[in-house]
Amino acid sequence: MPQTKERPAGRKKDQSPDLETIGLEMGNKPPQALDVEEAVLGAMLIEPATIDEAMDSLTSACFYDKRHQMIFSAMTALVNEHAPIDIITVSTKLRESDSLEAVGGAAYLAGLSQKVGAAAHMEYYIRILKQKTIQRDLITASHDILKSSYDDSVQVDDLIDMAQTKVYAAIQNNVKKEVQDIGSIINTAMDDIQEMQGRTGLNGVPSGFPSIDRITQGWQKSDLIILAARPSVGKTAFSLNLARNAAVDHHMPVAFFSLEMSAIQLAKRLMTSESGLSADKIKGGAKLESYEWEQLEVKLKNLIKAPLYIDDTPGIPVMEFRTKAKTLVKNKGVRLIVVDYLQLMQGPSELRGMREQEVAAISRTLKATAKELDVPIIALSQLSRNAVQRSGGNGKPVLSDLRESGSIEQDADMVLFIHRPEHVGLSENPEDKEVTQIIIAKHRNGETGEIPMLFKSEQVKFVELDEALAAQALRIPSGMNEAPQDAAGYDPFSGYAPSSYDNPPGY
Repeated sequence: MPQTKERPAGRKKDQSPDLETIGLEMGNKPPQALDVEEAVLGAMLIEPATIDEAMDSLTSACFYDKRHQMIFSAMTALVNEHAPIDIITVSTKLRESDSLEAVGGAAYLAGLSQKVGAAAHMEYYIRILKQKTIQRDLITASHDILKSSYDDSVQVDDLIDMAQTKVYAAIQNNVKKEVQDIGSIINTAMDDIQEMQGRTGLNGVPSGFPSIDRITQGWQKSDLIILAARPSVGKTAFSLNLARNAAVDHHMPVAFFSLEMSAIQLAKRLMTSESGLSADKIKGGAKLESYEWEQLEVKLKNLIKAPLYIDDTPGIPVMEFRTKAKTLVKNKGVRLIVVDYLQLMQGPSELRGMREQEVAAISRTLKATAKELDVPIIALSQLSRNAVQRSGGNGKPVLSDLRESGSIEQDADMVLFIHRPEHVGLSENPEDKEVTQIIIAKHRNGETGEIPMLFKSEQVKFVELDEALAAQALRIPSGMNEAPQDAAGYDPFSGYAPSSYDNPPGY
């Protein structure tokens, strides 16, 4: 059995061994193409036309031989200094860094210049070197994953995320995105515009509220949307409405991460808003009549079949969230993710006790996850007390009220506030109890604005003003003996006629 090399005296125990050591452990030689490395470096020494192509695609890590790495690094330094590349200049640069003898002296460089590959074949040579690099990076990543898998101190969720990240990085680090000319970009944009013109609905995930969708065109892919308000204003209720509308009305898979409420509590809230029964009866505070049981079963048929997935892990670590989100998108086709709420997540362990930095790390991770998975993430957030202590402005929250970290505002593509004047003591009129404003305070890719709504607390449901007025009109008899049951589409179980909330126009 081959013997492994001894660890140098100053080496840390947790540092990964080099590829040669891994190769000895595995009984295999690391992937390499030394003849191709020599051909590339030789061409660069005598063919100036090959230098730019090689520099654009390769790094010193693409060369397996340590001597070749040092030579390429010297060439890179010369290019950065706008100096020519030949045997003399490269020898001089290596001598300056005391590396000339290590690579075999000027004689070795002269030998490379005699092993020149055809300049026309440079693209093929580069492709070979990049393939070998990816193989070596995957070997190193796999070794790190294997070593961490034997370490009981590493959390399984952290292990899974680390494994995914390392494998993804091994591939992406060696795949450069090509520069595109403006003509091809415009043609792609024109195709996209033409496709959108043919659509009758939205180009994002519908919110279920026409006034919001007119501004946002639906929740857009890779966006981080922050939904913020003071406690007990209705953040969870509104986010549940959004999740319900996407999953029930539009059959789009939605993942809901609840860090504050249990899955049963969320289900009862959804049952309340879906059935039209009072929250007291759903919670068990009052008994259900026999016809109400029947009403409940009929109303919940669509909700039961909806692709809505709930995770109620309390204080979920942000890396565990990442792993679960990736799995849900891959296996369930999730199109929208909701997190209730951001400040209850756990950030990196090394930042515990530094709350502002921890929240900033959570915010960055949520944005990175939205971008990586290409789905919108709606994250609920608390507002600071400044939102209710500030004089003027009718008590409306502003971006600086986002609690514990300014990075939330920076990372978010959109910030929405829920503002209820009566709830913060700005109105004593009983008729204003339901009045609510959804304030779009930041919208990176569109307009901002304020949307008036009503919050029906007994149904745990937000409705737009025109829907509330239409529903009210259907309840008022127009004649002495005329009952609202005559209205088209009247539902005998709930006593309400359908509104645009149930069938949003234009979808």
